[in-house]
Amino acid sequence: MKRACLLCVMVVIMLLMGTTPMERKAMGSDSTKGSGQRSKAFNKTITKNLSCKYLLFLPEGYGEKDKRWPLMLFLHGAGERGDDLNKVKVHGPPKIVEKKKDFPFIVVSPQCPTGALWNNKLDVLINLLDEIIAQYDVDTERVYLTGLSMGGYGTWALASKYPDRFAAAVPICGGGMRIMSFGLKDVPIWAFHGAKDNVVPLEESEEMVAAVKARGGNAKLTIYPEAKHDSWTETYNNPELYTWLLQHRKVKKTQ
Repeated sequence: MKRACLLCVMVVIMLLMGTTPMERKAMGSDSTKGSGQRSKAFNKTITKNLSCKYLLFLPEGYGEKDKRWPLMLFLHGAGERGDDLNKVKVHGPPKIVEKKKDFPFIVVSPQCPTGALWNNKLDVLINLLDEIIAQYDVDTERVYLTGLSMGGYGTWALASKYPDRFAAAVPICGGGMRIMSFGLKDVPIWAFHGAKDNVVPLEESEEMVAAVKARGGNAKLTIYPEAKHDSWTETYNNPELYTWLLQHRKVKKTQ
């Protein structure tokens, strides 16, 4: 009798060893009930679709000779969201290059969907950048990031998440969280803001610049004493901005 019971136990053990977790759960050996702490593991593969509309400007002379060009990624403000790319041409570099065909940058100007924020589209932006670099003659040591208002917030966020990708960043009337300064200390930053901005308070830029400096970073802030929210028109019309950008290169660190 004892031998028969022992044989039955051995058969059950062998059966359990040959079953899947799902089968064992069905048999009651992997119950989710009961108290206590257990070690668990989770693993799941998902597929994500990324897409956006964008304007692409190639400067006069592009493709005529073996040359790599600096690239500027421009993030518009909340008012230009939607699916009409003509709205993106209202401000900043996309507006400038409509007339200035010799603008010395490849300019990529994506459009954020209605109701969305750039801060929630960082994966779209960095993958768009990868796509442009793969297809066009981009100098990867001279990739620059800039944006205004909502795009200013996006500039702080994208540069902090991917600091190794940008040689310099220009956030205009934007802001962010001071914890972002950990990722920004190696990205030269020139921020701009209007002292009388009644949409995004000046303190937003002041706090971010101070936080980056506190981490030993290279950041500066230009304040327009009489400007309200529109601090971008004067900024993008200033030739010194582009001279400053082109002075910076992102050289990969050697091990």
